[in-house]
Amino acid sequence: MWIYTTAAVTGHIYGTSDTTSALYNEGANWVGVLFGIYNGFAAVVAFGLPVLSKYTSRKATHSVSLIIGGIGLLSFYFITNPNLLLLSMVAIGIAWASILSMPYAILTGSLPAAKNGSLHGYFQFFIVIPQILAASILGFLMRRYFGGDAIWALVAGGISMILAAATVFFVDDIDSP
Repeated sequence: MWIYTTAAVTGHIYGTSDTTSALYNEGANWVGVLFGIYNGFAAVVAFGLPVLSKYTSRKATHSVSLIIGGIGLLSFYFITNPNLLLLSMVAIGIAWASILSMPYAILTGSLPAAKNGSLHGYFQFFIVIPQILAASILGFLMRRYFGGDAIWALVAGGISMILAAATVFFVDDIDSP
């Protein structure tokens, strides 16, 4: 998302890839606003996730959040009015709040207290390795299979979030209330 949103929005919604044009800069500036919206909304939503997980479960809360975020990313393909992207980013903010908290809450209850720190460190590999893969091969895949059209990276991200939502239920949340 961080790599391809500007190119996706300016190309797919604003209709330009000319980085020197005023229209491209307008689109790129709008992406900056959108990123502020999703981060701000994520900060607010984060306070509600523990409450929601108390009434459902941490896995259900995380899964629903990922589905909402996946829909938010997929919506970039269908939206033509840049202002409507605010709704997309609110959805992504919900997922982001959950991504930053729920996996850790699920993991913490499964770890022996004596190894909590080191095992959390290993868990970070599952965050970093996908980022490294995305940075190293996603550009090649986008050029090779999608003509370099950045909107497809966001679509792939949305589909990936929805698939991740399904896999959450295979995780054993040992100390779930």
